[in-house]
Amino acid sequence: MQIPYELALGWRYTRAGRATRRNGFISFISGVSMLGIALGVAALIIVLSVMNGFQKEVRDRMLSVVSHIEIFAPQGAALPDVARTLAEARQNPSVIGAAPFVGAQALLARGEDMKGTLVRGIDPALEGAVTDLAATNEETLKLLVPGEFRVVLGGELARALGVRAGDVVTLIAPAGQVTPAGVVPRLKQMTVAGTFDSGHYEYDSALVLLHHEDAQRIFRLEGPTGIRLKLKDLHQAREVTRQLAGSLSDQLLIRDWTQQNKTWFAAVQLEKRMMFIILTLIVAVAAFNLVSTLVMTVTDKRADIAILRTLGASPKSIMGIFVVQGAMVGVIGTLAGLLLGLGIALNIDVIVPAIEKALNASFLPKDIYLISKMPSEPQSSDIVPIGVISLVLAFVATLYPSWRASRVNPAEALRYE
Repeated sequence: MQIPYELALGWRYTRAGRATRRNGFISFISGVSMLGIALGVAALIIVLSVMNGFQKEVRDRMLSVVSHIEIFAPQGAALPDVARTLAEARQNPSVIGAAPFVGAQALLARGEDMKGTLVRGIDPALEGAVTDLAATNEETLKLLVPGEFRVVLGGELARALGVRAGDVVTLIAPAGQVTPAGVVPRLKQMTVAGTFDSGHYEYDSALVLLHHEDAQRIFRLEGPTGIRLKLKDLHQAREVTRQLAGSLSDQLLIRDWTQQNKTWFAAVQLEKRMMFIILTLIVAVAAFNLVSTLVMTVTDKRADIAILRTLGASPKSIMGIFVVQGAMVGVIGTLAGLLLGLGIALNIDVIVPAIEKALNASFLPKDIYLISKMPSEPQSSDIVPIGVISLVLAFVATLYPSWRASRVNPAEALRYE
């Protein structure tokens, strides 16, 4: 099959200067444009992959404590019918685990130290079905026996209060008891059964776990205040929430894991979007370097263009030659950037330690950051738009120089040749 001459000439002009010294500078600028596009695309892929990796690490640590979906009664009251709500929730095919809980806020005191805490009453036998934290601390949670009033504290909270397993702390419930002397806070001494570390400071510094029956007695509730659910696919949480809202009998409140940390996820998405825009400018600058490259090529090839016109080439064909030349630079630069970016993103767990060893430095010190290794998670939803935008910018950059080439007057171009 015969290759169209526009394609053949466009590819030849792309390689111009490699064999002749006269067009060496044009070839150099073309190579710089190609390299700029490749580095811009690679930088975009690497940065977004690392951001995705950090987001996944934080999300996984958060979901080790927080369930995918929570169903709870309004105003912290007990559920009207726990068994019926559990049965209705488990009927949804996306739900793979369910467990009741009691949620409340209280103060935890040890001597003169006092901390505000989030109290969660759980069923140790069922909690492992809804959170990874319970599954990894199964032996500790087994110590939460109803009637013995034991608690498991977050590691940061235990360190802040200076307590360890076996110590006694005082739990102060917000609702007090009415006595002749006035309202007296309700106090209960609890024994620390152990601690946990989820890797998420917000929960490690505030969460207190105890048996749900003990929590019901302390807060004077008739039953659990809610039910926690685990799904097959955490990304389907919003859809399952809508389904449960229409299938549950009682008037209950439902929220998924994205709503519990809505501000954080919104901030991450905004940061990722801004980073995408900023780094895309690098690709744009490199792509529009093609304008100067093609303008110089058109000026240098005026005689060739004139000869082609006299041989019958149409302005459209002339324009196609230089569009092909610019598009070739964009395609090669984009493909090289994709390969380089994916190569680094997929092997960042090897590359970063090698750089740290060579520089004798640590980018993520263990004593400062919760994550000591650089995470990376390339996603097709990021990579495909990057490639498309790079190609579109390269194509747009070819339009003006190509149009100028199609407007060359053969008589004027050949007058001084």
